Amino acid sequence: VQLQASGGGLAQAGESLRLSCVASEHTFNRHVVAWFRQAPGKEREFVAGLRWRGGSTFYADSVKGRFTISKDNTKNMVSLHMNSLKPEDTAVYFCAATRNGVAGPYGSWGSGTQVTVSS
Repeated sequence: VQLQASGGGLAQAGESLRLSCVASEHTFNRHVVAWFRQAPGKEREFVAGLRWRGGSTFYADSVKGRFTISKDNTKNMVSLHMNSLKPEDTAVYFCAATRNGVAGPYGSWGSGTQVTVSS
């Protein structure tokens, strides 16, 4: 499945941003769709995931209560709503999809989108 991510940008601490991930050519079906992020000098880390069938969601401890992952069936899209942003949320965010469960491995990746949070 081809993924296209959008959204992101600049925000001040405490503000909100939304990222979107749309699948092209194929529809999400038995997939888990997730967001990962990679900050400069750090390894890529899991942020949030959503099981398309059933809608179960999964979050990293660092974003629980602040970020919400959701889906739009009509648009074949998964969004990440990021609230109460912190400077440590600054990273390049990637959406990914897998049929292997939330632990992956993830075979489909979208291009990254930059999120920068200033204090």
